[in-house]
Amino acid sequence: MSYSFSELDFMKPELGAEFTGEGTHFAVFSAHAEQMELCLFSDDGKEETDRLPLPKREGDIWSGYIAGLKPGTVYGYRAQGPYDPKNGHRFNPNKLLLDPYAKEIVGEIAWDDALYGYSIGDPAGDLSFDERDSAPFMVKGVVQDPDFDWAGDAAIRRPWTETIIYEAHVRGMTMNHPGVPEELRGTFMGMASDPIIEHLVDLGISAIELLPIQYFPDDRYLVEKGLRNYWGYQTLGFFAPQPRFLSGRAITEFKTMVKRFHAAGIEVIMDVVYNHTAEGSERGPTLSFRGLDNLSYYRLSPGDLRHTYDTTGTGNTLNIAHPMVLRMVLDSLRYWVGVMHVDGFRFDLASTLGRTRHIEFDREGTFFDAIRQDPILSGVKLIAEPWDVGDGGYQVGGFPHPFREWNDKYRDDVRRFWKGDGGLVSGLATRLTGSAPQFNHSDRGATSSVNLISAHDGFTLMDTVSYDGKHNEANGEDNRDGHSDNHSHNMGVEGPAEDPAIRSARDRRRRNMIATLLLSQGVPMLLGGDELGNSQNGNNNAYCQDNETGWTGWDGLDDPFLNFCKGAIAFRKRHPALRQERFLTGEAGEDGTVEIAWYGPDGALMTDAAWKDGNLRTLGLFLAKPANGEGADQLFMVFNAGGDCTVALPEANGITAWKRVLDTGSDDNAFAEHPAEGSVMVSGASIAAFEPAG
Repeated sequence: MSYSFSELDFMKPELGAEFTGEGTHFAVFSAHAEQMELCLFSDDGKEETDRLPLPKREGDIWSGYIAGLKPGTVYGYRAQGPYDPKNGHRFNPNKLLLDPYAKEIVGEIAWDDALYGYSIGDPAGDLSFDERDSAPFMVKGVVQDPDFDWAGDAAIRRPWTETIIYEAHVRGMTMNHPGVPEELRGTFMGMASDPIIEHLVDLGISAIELLPIQYFPDDRYLVEKGLRNYWGYQTLGFFAPQPRFLSGRAITEFKTMVKRFHAAGIEVIMDVVYNHTAEGSERGPTLSFRGLDNLSYYRLSPGDLRHTYDTTGTGNTLNIAHPMVLRMVLDSLRYWVGVMHVDGFRFDLASTLGRTRHIEFDREGTFFDAIRQDPILSGVKLIAEPWDVGDGGYQVGGFPHPFREWNDKYRDDVRRFWKGDGGLVSGLATRLTGSAPQFNHSDRGATSSVNLISAHDGFTLMDTVSYDGKHNEANGEDNRDGHSDNHSHNMGVEGPAEDPAIRSARDRRRRNMIATLLLSQGVPMLLGGDELGNSQNGNNNAYCQDNETGWTGWDGLDDPFLNFCKGAIAFRKRHPALRQERFLTGEAGEDGTVEIAWYGPDGALMTDAAWKDGNLRTLGLFLAKPANGEGADQLFMVFNAGGDCTVALPEANGITAWKRVLDTGSDDNAFAEHPAEGSVMVSGASIAAFEPAG
C-alpha cells in the first residue's frame, strides 16, 4: 500500500508519531535541516516502501498527517541539509534516522560502516562524506496505539521516610531464578512474575529501581569483542522500552509489569540516561540525533564545532540547555509517568543536566527549574547521581529539592569503618544521621541522602568482603576499567573461601553493613542480590557481562543471611526513630527529653577528644522520636568495629532498664530479645541495639 500526506491543515502539539484513531500524525524537530523525509517500511523493516517529504514546517517542527495509517507501521526519517562538520552540521540523507520520540523500536543494529555519516578509513576522517544507505542495518520506529486497561491502578506516592529501594536489572534479576518460567526470563513479564514479586514483598521492599530500560543498542566495540551492553547506559530511544526485555513485541508488557508491581505495593523507579546518547563522539555513527540536527542536540566544543564536548566520558553530551532538547527530556519523563505509570526516576550523571550554556553546574539551572514547576514531575520520586566526569562535576549535596541523591560518601565511610580503618567514628556518626554536612541546607530534609553500601557499579556486598582487588579481566580491558579504591577486605583469602572462620567473619561483616544501612537516617537502597550473597567473582564493572557474572544467583534463597535482611528491614519499619524527616539537632525538648545523644563505651557522652580519638572503634547512639499519642520510640545502638567490648547502657530520658533486640554477632538469631541492665558485653565487630524494657 502506498501512502501520501493529507492536505488537512492542522498541527498536533505532540512530537513523534501519534495515532489519532483514523490516521497518524508525524512531527519531528530540526532547526537546521532543509528538508525532512518520512520513510515507511514493510512490517519486518527490511523494505522501504515509501519516502515522503514532510509537507509542513512551523518554526523548527516538521510535520504531516497520513489518513488511514495505523499502529504497527514501521518508519524512520532522512534529513536533508548541509554536511559541514567544521560548523557543526552533519546532515546525510543516506542515513536512516530513528525518531527520537519513537514509542516502539524493532530490529537490532547490525554494525556496518554504512551507519556512519563519514567514510571510515578516509584520510579526511569525519570530514569525509559516506553515500551508502544505512537503512538495511538500522533499527526503526513503530507507530503505537497507547490504549491499555489501567483499571484499578493508582500511583502509590509513598513518603520517602517509608521508602526502601531495591536496585535491580530486568534481565539479571530473572535469568537464573528457578521459579520464573523459562520463556519469561530476561523480560518485563519475568520481572512481573509471582516468584519475583513475592520475593520483594517478603523481603520488605517498597520500590524497585530498574537499571536502564529505555532502548539502547550494543556498542560496536563490545560486539566485536563478543560482549554486550548489559547495563544499558547508552540510550538511543528515550520513549521506547528495550525490545530485548519483551517476551513478544507488545510494549504493553512493560505496563503490565508496572501494574503488577503497584498491586503488590511496590513503586517503580527508572534509571534514565539523559546526559548522553549512544552515538558517541563526532567519530561515532549517525543513528538519530546527529543526523537530525547535530548542532542543536549535542554540546559542541566552544570555538571548534567539529568536535563534541564531553562531560560524560562517553564521547558526547546532550545539549539540555537547548529548549527543544530540554522539551524532549521533559516530554519523555512525562510520557513514562503519564502513559507508562512509573513512579520516579534515577538520573544518571545528573550533574550534566545541571550544566548551563556556559558549561558550569548550576543548581538553579533551567532543567531543575523546569522539573520543580512541572505539576506532574515535581510529585514523583527524583534521584540524582550527583556527579559527572567534567570539571566541577562532583556535586554530592548540591542538588535542589525535591531531588534526592546517591551518597557515595555514605558507602565509603561505612565500608571503611567496618574494615577497621581508624578515625572513622565521626564519619560514621555523620552517615548514621543523614549526612548533614552535605544535605542540611536550603530546607532539605534528612531523606535527601539515598544511602547505599553497594550498587550496580562496583563490588557487590559479598565481593566487598571477599576481594581486596578488582578482577575485571573478562571485560577485555586488561583489568584497567572499574574503580580501584573499593574499601574492601577479603579477610585473608582472595575470592571464595573454605575456611569456616573466614566465612563466618565475612557473614558477620555483611550483617553489620546491612544493619548499618537500615539503622541510618535517609533512604536505604539495597543492590538486588546482596540479600542472597550474590557475587560477580570480583568484577566491579560488569557493564558488558550479560552472563552468569552479571546475573543474580539465587542459590542464597535458603541462606540465613536472607532472613537477616528481612529482619533488618522489618526492624526499621517498626521504629519511627530511624525514619525521621528532619535532621536531629540534639537539643533537649521543653520537658527535658533528648532526641539524640552519642556515648562512648563507658556510658559517658562523647567529648571532643573522644571524637578525635583515632583508636576509638566503638560508638553508642541514642535516638528518640515521639510517636502519635503512644509515647516515644526510643533506641540505643552500639556500633563496635573493634574487639569484644563492655558497654555501659545510658540512662537517657529516664530509661533505666533495656532489652537487647538486635545482635549482629549472633549467627543464629540476631533479633532475639534478651534483658540488659547496667553494662553489657558487645562482641567484636558487631552491632547491638536495645529498646526500653517493659
